[in-house]
Amino acid sequence: MGLLSEGSPLTWEETKKYADHVRNHGVQQFINLYERLKDRKGDVLKWGDEIEYMLVRLNDEAQTAQLSLKGPELLKILQQQEHTNPSNHPTTWRPEYANYMVEGTPGKPYGGTLAHFNIVEANMRLRREEVRKLINEQMGEAPLSLTAYPRLGCPKFTHPTYEPNPTDTGASKSIFIPDEVIFSAHPRYRTLTRNIRKRRGEKVCINIPIFKDIKTPSPFIEKFLNDADGESARAAMADHIYMDAMAFGMGNSCIQMTFQACCIEEARSLYDQLNPFCPVMLALSAASPFYRGYVSDIDCRWYVISSSVDDRTEEERGLKKLKENKFRIHKSRYDSIDSYLSESSDRYNDIDLVIDEDICKRLQDAGIDRLLARHVSHLFIRDPVSLFSELINQDDSQDSDHFENIQSTNWQTMRFKPPPVNSTIGWRVEFRPMEVQLTDFENAAYVVFMVLITRVILSFELNFLIPISKVDANLNEAQKRDAVLNGKFYFRKDVRTCPKHCKGNVDNEYVLMDINTIINGGPIEGGADFPGIIPLINQYLRSVNIDLDTRCTILTYLNLISDRASGKLKTTARWMRDYVQQHPDYKQDSVISEKINYDLLTLCNKITKGEHHPKGLIHTQSSRTKDDLPLSLKKQVDQDANVIQKHEEEMRIKSWPEQNGV
Repeated sequence: MGLLSEGSPLTWEETKKYADHVRNHGVQQFINLYERLKDRKGDVLKWGDEIEYMLVRLNDEAQTAQLSLKGPELLKILQQQEHTNPSNHPTTWRPEYANYMVEGTPGKPYGGTLAHFNIVEANMRLRREEVRKLINEQMGEAPLSLTAYPRLGCPKFTHPTYEPNPTDTGASKSIFIPDEVIFSAHPRYRTLTRNIRKRRGEKVCINIPIFKDIKTPSPFIEKFLNDADGESARAAMADHIYMDAMAFGMGNSCIQMTFQACCIEEARSLYDQLNPFCPVMLALSAASPFYRGYVSDIDCRWYVISSSVDDRTEEERGLKKLKENKFRIHKSRYDSIDSYLSESSDRYNDIDLVIDEDICKRLQDAGIDRLLARHVSHLFIRDPVSLFSELINQDDSQDSDHFENIQSTNWQTMRFKPPPVNSTIGWRVEFRPMEVQLTDFENAAYVVFMVLITRVILSFELNFLIPISKVDANLNEAQKRDAVLNGKFYFRKDVRTCPKHCKGNVDNEYVLMDINTIINGGPIEGGADFPGIIPLINQYLRSVNIDLDTRCTILTYLNLISDRASGKLKTTARWMRDYVQQHPDYKQDSVISEKINYDLLTLCNKITKGEHHPKGLIHTQSSRTKDDLPLSLKKQVDQDANVIQKHEEEMRIKSWPEQNGV
């Protein structure tokens, strides 16, 4: 979740006094980092993934599925195992927002060779197995990679059970979520929860449309029994599912990926080029159709999590004239990016970028170019919302905590990450929108697919840029029900035109496409054909030296992505919807009952463990041989094997003189 500093947390009133101090020193820390590292070059591709797991307790006798609040207990053991062998442990574990969550990553980043694709899934299985060894499976405990728990905020949804504290002494004041849900082994999370609410001036407010089934009340209006001050009743919208706490967003799970670039210029380019993929991958990984015990009319978590940490005041949201605050801010601090970073991308920056002009001038005066200065000064319109007394005064030449304080609480679709102070780590880019899938096979497929996209972009010098405003429109489209099948997304027509050579009207450079066309290729408006991301990846794979086993692994993953895009396979969200609608206890009223929730999560656990293979969701759960591939892909592997064999023979012939001293 970002920076995890140690110390004594300050209240919002105390933090507010130091907001300018944090910004002032954070900017100086970035200037120092930039000056020291701007010319750093030659870093190799390294990359890794982060997966968040939910701890679920399936009670077969009571027919209930609750969230187990054992996260801190398990995390302590997992991290101890890591610390006993810090240089060679295959996994790394970190806390997440909720006591029912843990976050696992590879112990070391993967490298630039394609052979690493063979171990991604195995490492994911190892992570899950490490958790599984520490829980009590006899008591029904299971680590699920579940994007959103369907009954989060319903009565008795945790084990042990606690009651919400909607008074002002509670961190969130939620009428649904008890504070005991928030991660308890570090004060950052409760501090963030309380300070975001305090800064906003009221509870966070999340309203997402309910799915109107045959027997869903119309209008759908809830009555809240413990809403003593009436705040929730005023905030809740008709025909919407209302939620009122940070946990409803930050208590969801996802996959995030980080890529190290060879230099700052490549990192900036990759940041820009991956941005148009954020809505596409969000829709393609859609896995969260249920909230607070109801069937929603969206398939993704993004708007929920964006609203759950929206600390903007009424003035900043445009509901009142600016008086106490400095800026009218158009988005939550958890949202899509607002600007591209490379000079050749600037023509696509078409939305109003709210910046702190003084900070921008200071950065430019320090030698930082206009686009990067505007990016940082846009991040720094935000206040710090978590500050520790021990870290107020820092050495700006050796520390970067004040910069990271602001940077790490701008939770956007993409994150541009400078190297840490005194580190061997290079300039990095983080890709953040994807939803987590039920199986390690699926998660590995999405991760490998994204890595291959970065290789294709850089190797072929492709250009996927479209105006930022169109990416924002795509992000709204991506969250809709069945967007992967029915949505239309603005996407670039000609991806082989170098950004430096693009001229004229940018509106002529993109058209609306469906995701099947974007991923698999096909005809587009104007009579042309779009090549498709997977065909481009296959072209790239045929241009590099790759062993047959790795080729089979990659093709199996691409097959899943291709079939999800075309509709041959369902997204997790669609599969869940179909399961609920066909459940004998479902009353066609949009309600996820305790029994439905238990049966769904029990089946999810069986799918995760490989004990059940639902038709229409996945082809297979792992692949290492050609025999696991569909017939069409077996033929492709045979063709590629001939190419690989010929390439290897040519390499042997070329290297023979040197190897034999000639």
